[in-house]
Amino acid sequence: MRVFNRYSPKLVAKHVTRLFSGRVYIAGRGRFDFDNGWLKPPEHATISHYKTVKEVNSFIRDVYQEAIGEPEDRRSLPASR
Repeated sequence: MRVFNRYSPKLVAKHVTRLFSGRVYIAGRGRFDFDNGWLKPPEHATISHYKTVKEVNSFIRDVYQEAIGEPEDRRSLPASR
């Protein structure tokens, strides 16, 4: 279990994508599990838990998109002829 003394969504996302499954504790936010490279809300989650999960998972999504080279918006792809 990794303990983050300060909430930094980019660092949490980096940790989650590298280890792929496990548990983190974020000071002021609580304990979170992650599985298959995505942060999951705890049982009996509050609104702040869901906001944290949404924010960290958006950074994780960005990391995965950079790794495979896809643009964020598929509608921005050039038209093929």
